Amino acid sequence: MKILIVNTYDHGGAANSCKRLHLALLKQEVDSMVLLKLKQNNWPNSRSFWETVIKPSTFQKIENKIKRSLKKLKDNTTKPLTKIQQDFTNTRAEGLELFSFPNSDTDITQSELYKEADLINLHWVANFMDFKSFFKKNKKPIIWTLHDMNPFSGGEHFEEESFGMSESGLPLKRELTKEEMSVFKNNIEIKKKVLNKNNNLTCVAPSKWLVKKAKESKVFEGIPIHYIPYGLDSKIYSPKDQNYSRDLLGIPRDKKVILFVADSINNNRKGFAFLKDAFKQLALKNLILCTIGNSDGLEMNDEVVQLGTIHDENLMCYAYSAADVFVIPSLMDNLPNTVLESIMCGTPVIGFPVGGIPDMIQDGKNGLLTQDISVSALLETLNKFLNYSHEFDRNEIRENAIKKYDQNIQSNNYIELFQSILKKKKEVV
Repeated sequence: MKILIVNTYDHGGAANSCKRLHLALLKQEVDSMVLLKLKQNNWPNSRSFWETVIKPSTFQKIENKIKRSLKKLKDNTTKPLTKIQQDFTNTRAEGLELFSFPNSDTDITQSELYKEADLINLHWVANFMDFKSFFKKNKKPIIWTLHDMNPFSGGEHFEEESFGMSESGLPLKRELTKEEMSVFKNNIEIKKKVLNKNNNLTCVAPSKWLVKKAKESKVFEGIPIHYIPYGLDSKIYSPKDQNYSRDLLGIPRDKKVILFVADSINNNRKGFAFLKDAFKQLALKNLILCTIGNSDGLEMNDEVVQLGTIHDENLMCYAYSAADVFVIPSLMDNLPNTVLESIMCGTPVIGFPVGGIPDMIQDGKNGLLTQDISVSALLETLNKFLNYSHEFDRNEIRENAIKKYDQNIQSNNYIELFQSILKKKKEVV
């Protein structure tokens, strides 16, 4: 069987998950290829869309043009939006997650890789797949791996219910504008109409929360949705010596270290404001907050270590190993790779009880869940951990993570699903 995995980019959280599945399939000798709209890295068996539809010399010119456009556009798209769409995107509040319309100027079905494939595995395809044209032309079985809510939402990648934090440390309820509600409704109607008569689609969600949200959506009504968690290469993500890890990263050995990881601390959904306030109230002197990602606006002092952006997986393992605890104060999330990476390295996790985070955190065994989403709840849980952190067995945390999230488990589940769908197709024919 020839599997074509489709993803917009080869960088970012969804791309990392996509890559890990692809590499795991290759290890099991599955004929897997990846089609990207913009290719920047050298994944094996991966090609950019333009490379598969036009002559090499012309392809290079178009690819360079796309890369230049990518730097200019605020929402990181590589397609021209209509003026109305661009105006709407530009007026969204800073700090909200990405918003994507269901239209694109790219026809994935024109790719040679698409034509050769037996089954299409869509992943994060915002600004790449055009809903109307793709599902109208496609005749192949599709498995859509959901990484966020965009495939069935009105355009938001996460339908954020809160925005900002009150003075008392609680999430502020988000109020949608009339324009937002109108745009959301229109996009949902487009998606519903397109998928209403589509019998070739099956969806996969990595978290129980996203499975539930997808099943409740108007867009995916009647479409089968399977639950298959992400997987990690347990040989790459493994514990390192804590003292050596701290020396390597310039973190004091004699401090308690709280780790925070996100693309940007200014992303509302990642909830850094809640951790920042809770950290200030911790009555401990031997404590350090270590951040990874874009930390623009964060004050530098003796209690904060900013490691910047880290792309190397091995170096990330040292960061997790250097920490006493990884804190993920997301207000909404799917199945965050960072939590999987942390527990695979044996580092316990503290998080709010939202999205797919309760799928991964077994309270008291590999971390702690707060009682609710608030600064006070996070502060209470941090104090609880810091007072009883010796009770967490890092070796046990890792072993249990391997049993649930080793990449072979994920790839085996996908292979079984691929085979069952292709078998049904043959029976129908």
